[in-house]
Amino acid sequence: MAKKVLVTGMSGLIGGLLKDHLLKKGGYNLTALNRRPVDGIKTVQADISDLEAIKPAFKGQEVVVHLSAVLTEATWEETLRVNVNGTYNIFEAARLAGVKRVVFASSGSAIKGWEDVSPYKDLVEGKYDKLPKTWPMIGHQHVRPRAFYGASKVCGEAIGRVFADTYGLSILCVRIGTVRPSNRPENVEQRSIFLSHGDLMQMLEKCIEAPSSLKYDIFMATSHNKWGYRDLEHARQVLGYVPKDTAEAFY
Repeated sequence: MAKKVLVTGMSGLIGGLLKDHLLKKGGYNLTALNRRPVDGIKTVQADISDLEAIKPAFKGQEVVVHLSAVLTEATWEETLRVNVNGTYNIFEAARLAGVKRVVFASSGSAIKGWEDVSPYKDLVEGKYDKLPKTWPMIGHQHVRPRAFYGASKVCGEAIGRVFADTYGLSILCVRIGTVRPSNRPENVEQRSIFLSHGDLMQMLEKCIEAPSSLKYDIFMATSHNKWGYRDLEHARQVLGYVPKDTAEAFY
């Protein structure tokens, strides 16, 4: 029987990629929770900041992939409304409906503040001659947001921890690297944090399909980049995530 998956923010770049990937893969019955209709997909149109309005979308769903968010240029009030309160609403609606798992699109912005200090600053500025032979990797256990967007994602991870521990809802958080429509790194910084479409789809699918015994975790997600600093070993060990692409293929 097809697995019922609800995707928030399906009209965005990542949501569209996930829709196409899962439809091509087969075995999934997709629903969108979106502010505007998604062609060819059953869509519940509602704003995630309104808990009562979004509840109908969760009935009968097995997994929710929560992608909807406002980005760095949003005001704090909008960031709070959507990224913090809206994420709480997603977890709460999932709990009330008996959903088994929420895959939460967190962000590499949760640890982006490390790029302000060496050696990570030199990495993202392309000053490779200043780098030591090796550098400590930044992993799922680290928190250092640079801006309020990143802070809102850390808050979402923390709210998810409460839902997992208190209610047993499986919450898997993915700190997504830089994903571009062009599917390639577009500047020097992105040589470190590039995440290809294919690698991201692998990560999200592995989270959707992870064993039910996995109740909470945070995973870093980038491609296998030579100048990367985000630790992928935890995702490999827990999920079997092995990125196929690399930023170096483009320069």
